Amino acid sequence: MCYHVTQTKMKIEAEKRFDAEVDPKVNFAPQNHYNGFDFPAMPIITDQNPLIITHFNWGLIPHWATDNEIRKSTLNAKIETVTEKPSFRDIVNQRCLIIADGYLEWKWLDAKGKNKQKYSIFEPDHGLFAFAGLYSITQNAETGKEQKTFTMLTTEANELMSEIHNSKKRMPIILKREDEQKWLKRDSLQNYAFPYSVELSAEAEKAANEGWTLFDSL
Repeated sequence: MCYHVTQTKMKIEAEKRFDAEVDPKVNFAPQNHYNGFDFPAMPIITDQNPLIITHFNWGLIPHWATDNEIRKSTLNAKIETVTEKPSFRDIVNQRCLIIADGYLEWKWLDAKGKNKQKYSIFEPDHGLFAFAGLYSITQNAETGKEQKTFTMLTTEANELMSEIHNSKKRMPIILKREDEQKWLKRDSLQNYAFPYSVELSAEAEKAANEGWTLFDSL
């Protein structure tokens, strides 16, 4: 699964990469670490407005939810079952691009995961990319305020990520650049399940904050 993301580029780089403008109402800024369990506001592009980069909060809230506790279990959605799950089946055609330039994953070094190795995952050119996402716009039951939230789709891990994410062997779906608009235009979900993947590289964090070392690429 994926719960930790980086986006270290400036506004002008994102606008150029995605041929879209940042909504002036949002504060677009580099982030070394988005922790999904903080339910952060992250840059996305929705199918409703593909020329605007806006911010939605990570952790999808379905229209039927009576409170926000569900966000803890809707950070990710498995593409194989997304049309069956009550949290997601009503929004499978509400597509978005989640803008990032990397994510973090931990490899288990023992059977119970007590010892782990941290990896940074990115495209070989260290450029911006888009995770495949779904979004929801609802009203808070108590305050009546609008809630804009999203989830990130995952699939079976490829060879590289099976080696790193060796506990669950899953990976987020990073879209090929040529498929980003197809995704927004409701291309079939099945086209993005494993073996669909992009070329990725990984660096393992050295001990005692010594930095990172190149691990592999695929």
